[in-house]
Amino acid sequence: MTFEKTLILGLIAGSTILLGLPIGRLSKPAPVLRQALNAVAVGILVFLVWDVLSAAWEPTSDALSTPGGADWGPAIGYALLLFAGLAVGLLALVGYERRLPRELTPDRLAMLIATGIGLHNFAEGLAIGQAAATGAIALAVLLVVGFGLHNATEGFGIVAPLAGSGRPTWGRLLLLGAIGGGPTLLGTLIGYRFTSQPVSVVFLALAAGSILYVVIQLIGVAARTRRTDILAVGMVIGLIAGFVTDAIVTAGGV
Repeated sequence: MTFEKTLILGLIAGSTILLGLPIGRLSKPAPVLRQALNAVAVGILVFLVWDVLSAAWEPTSDALSTPGGADWGPAIGYALLLFAGLAVGLLALVGYERRLPRELTPDRLAMLIATGIGLHNFAEGLAIGQAAATGAIALAVLLVVGFGLHNATEGFGIVAPLAGSGRPTWGRLLLLGAIGGGPTLLGTLIGYRFTSQPVSVVFLALAAGSILYVVIQLIGVAARTRRTDILAVGMVIGLIAGFVTDAIVTAGGV
């Protein structure tokens, strides 16, 4: 597949994140709806943490289960990269928050969610670009379909904190979409020209750490409403949405 066509695939996969962003324009949603949106976002992000960490751990698992016996050198190396990336992704944001002179606003929280998802989508773009570069056209297209559907749910997760906090401008929503979905295109570009499993592990681990930080923040918001029933139901819906969209990729043997 040509470089230009590959970039189009990356653009399609990343741009679907825009589909969920208009929800952030809801001016005065009912309190229950606002709490439900927050809870579903938590479920989606919890799934992403699991999904990302599973992918980041895979090279370590492969090295430990080689037919000739565990290959401890690469296994330890990949594991250390994962642990370092996870720690940096989580603790760097904790340190950043402590330096803020004011509490974490909904707009800033949405920006942090978009950043974490962007790191995750960069790794997805690497997979698309690598598949296209090696001539696995069917695989590349399948990845675009699966990641594209998955990114649509991620857009919803980004704007959930903004519901009821004032109507963000369309320009602001587009900026959030670019931060969350744009790295898919960048990753596709790099994956087509160059690929590195250690780099992919680092970006996945950074994404997991940053998304985990956001999950902690959103659960704190939900706890203040004292509606654990809404939180539980919303999380289940978000988790199901994550697994269903991921199943599309898995069903294709990816």
